[in-house]
Amino acid sequence: MALSTHRAIIFCAGLFLAAWGAFPAAAQAPFEGGWTLNPEMSNLSFQSVKKQTVVESSGFATFQGTIDESGAATVTVLLDSVDTKIDLRNVRMRFLFFETFKFPEARITAQINPDDIADLASVRRKQVPVEYTIDLHGVSKSYQSMVTVTLLTDDMVSVASATPISVPVADFNLTEGLEKLQDAANVTIIPSATVSFDWVFARNTSTVAVAPQAAPAKPENAALEAEGNFDREACKGRFEILSRTGNIYFASGSTRLDTKSAPLLDSLANIVLRCPGMVIEVGGHTDSVGSDAVNQRLSEARAGSVVRYLQGKGLGNDTMIAKGYGESQPIADNATRDGRSDNRRIEFKVLENQ
Repeated sequence: MALSTHRAIIFCAGLFLAAWGAFPAAAQAPFEGGWTLNPEMSNLSFQSVKKQTVVESSGFATFQGTIDESGAATVTVLLDSVDTKIDLRNVRMRFLFFETFKFPEARITAQINPDDIADLASVRRKQVPVEYTIDLHGVSKSYQSMVTVTLLTDDMVSVASATPISVPVADFNLTEGLEKLQDAANVTIIPSATVSFDWVFARNTSTVAVAPQAAPAKPENAALEAEGNFDREACKGRFEILSRTGNIYFASGSTRLDTKSAPLLDSLANIVLRCPGMVIEVGGHTDSVGSDAVNQRLSEARAGSVVRYLQGKGLGNDTMIAKGYGESQPIADNATRDGRSDNRRIEFKVLENQ
């Protein structure tokens, strides 16, 4: 699922690159007037494999693309719009895999050579190689793929993946996110995925053109989840997922929050606001280095720091409580460096009987 998501993004690049290939080469210059992706007529999906044989197909709900008169193409995919058809699975993808609170979008860019599509007006359909760059999760990678370009009309072109495209999760530093997904869902996931697409571009001067957007929609407005408040089960599921992110940071031995924690905590504050009437426990945990008493105090103080930060975002004093567990509830082996790192954590849960 996660893996296939990157693939999806890579395929988008290919799509939209191919789109340039669909421009007619008759009287008009291929890019005259510019072109815009029509999302309602387009599809972007990715396929992943879990448990070695179970194939799952997912997609993105929000993406946009343009090709300007110089042939410069750009496609933006809003990662918060990942759609696996299951609410909490979407939340896992956003928070654990893509870390959309830090990296909200993927961007695909390419410069198109009009010579590569000079005969499209006569052949109507052809396969062309496209080179594109994907910016995802703070990493930029370049690829080349074959796409099928079909000239539907002089002002509309379809660009589709010629074959599924495979991309390793490791290419975009998403291996750790994949491991979190596997732990959360208790499944194994193959660390690569395939992406498929079928996109339609319209010339901006045509009657079917889509008005270009100045900027992508904000992620919180495009996430595919129920609007308004969450019920108890939805809140519990979200806080269990947020407890696995590992994106709340303190300096060694300190109770002061690092500024790197802000993106996740700001997203968490929005979720707490959508869980009215519920009391959220913020639990602090430590590794086993140091005395029990010191670790207990440290865990309590760190949990308190998180509560104070969230209260500063407008949450009421009766919404959350801080609790320290010290080293009493390890989730990994304290004999290893990675295990100790996992044990130093902040967890969130909805308290029962509230």
